[in-house]
Amino acid sequence: MYNRKKIQEDIPEVITKIWSCASEDCNGWMRANFSFDQTPTCVLCQSPMISGERMLPLIVNLNDSVKLSAVVNTAE
Repeated sequence: MYNRKKIQEDIPEVITKIWSCASEDCNGWMRANFSFDQTPTCVLCQSPMISGERMLPLIVNLNDSVKLSAVVNTAE
């Protein structure tokens, strides 16, 4: 018998550094390795964000080298 369902592979979860919105009314957050600022502001409500950790699926940021080169270029 033919089964059309795809077999889903398990994506490993790791403890990930994040930035979460400091505002009580906002649920905004982002992964730390996807932010461009040293201390970002929330894109939803423009409040400051605080550092934290969450258990999230592993995602590799291929643009880390672009972010690092941008930081080096602005420091010069």
